[in-house]
Amino acid sequence: MHDVWSKRLIRFAAIFGLVGAVLGSHMAGAGSLAFRPVHAHILVVGWLSLFAWGIYYKAFRVKATKLMAAQGWSGIIGAAGLSIGLWLQYLQPFGDAKAIILPVYIGGGVILLLSFFLFVLITFTGEADKKQI
Repeated sequence: MHDVWSKRLIRFAAIFGLVGAVLGSHMAGAGSLAFRPVHAHILVVGWLSLFAWGIYYKAFRVKATKLMAAQGWSGIIGAAGLSIGLWLQYLQPFGDAKAIILPVYIGGGVILLLSFFLFVLITFTGEADKKQI
């Protein structure tokens, strides 16, 4: 289960990293910083956080595997929701549709915050994997 979550989180992190790099390249080529908040959040909460959690699950054994699954899925869903919500909020590709934007933006952020809280709980239950050290 640990290897599954480690690999899953690292793969999603790679996808977020690619999307963030493409957005950064687009901004540089276009000479526009319109995507700056989206680009930054995709790289920080998508690429960096998911990657760090994946490495943690590779190095440590978590006793509460259901908690680990909840943390992993909430991290993936929250990072995607927050990033999409930021895109909707700052670039407004469909107009100023607050009824759509706010639930995605705030919902993604709340789910991501829950994921960070669950990760804090997990860090107090994990044990170093002797094989990895």
